Amino acid sequence: MRGKHTATGAALAAGALAVTGLAFAPTAAAVTPQTATITASCGIFGGGAATLTATQSGTSATITLTSSAISPPVAVAADSISSTLTMAKAGGGTVVFSGTKNPAMSAGSPVSVGPLPGTVASGDSLDAFGGSLKMVIFGIPVTCTAPAKQAPGPFVFG
Repeated sequence: MRGKHTATGAALAAGALAVTGLAFAPTAAAVTPQTATITASCGIFGGGAATLTATQSGTSATITLTSSAISPPVAVAADSISSTLTMAKAGGGTVVFSGTKNPAMSAGSPVSVGPLPGTVASGDSLDAFGGSLKMVIFGIPVTCTAPAKQAPGPFVFG
């Protein structure tokens, strides 16, 4: 009988610890909207509609840019484009997302860079308008800007 009470007590204690752990576990922050569109202008390299996709986990966030209107003129290996996406912050300042993350792309295929990591604070409101995307492809710098605000609106981080 004594063993039964010890096992029951241990099970209750483990359950209480699990519930306590859930109560103190960090909640996943949400970014809204999760996707936005811009018109990217990349000078002699072209431009057009592009989609930005954002994710967030605490103060860490990522943004991925994809566009069928912008394409590499030659095949590009995976993780070979150095990208820096600078987003304008409401109220002033910028937040930078950068990295060397991209899928392999054949010549003429849609461009995709990211997910590019960055650090955000709760309440940050970021827009591609007023920022830029700088990519270095085979040593050639390509700078894209958005001539208007993103739609449906800025990314707001939780």
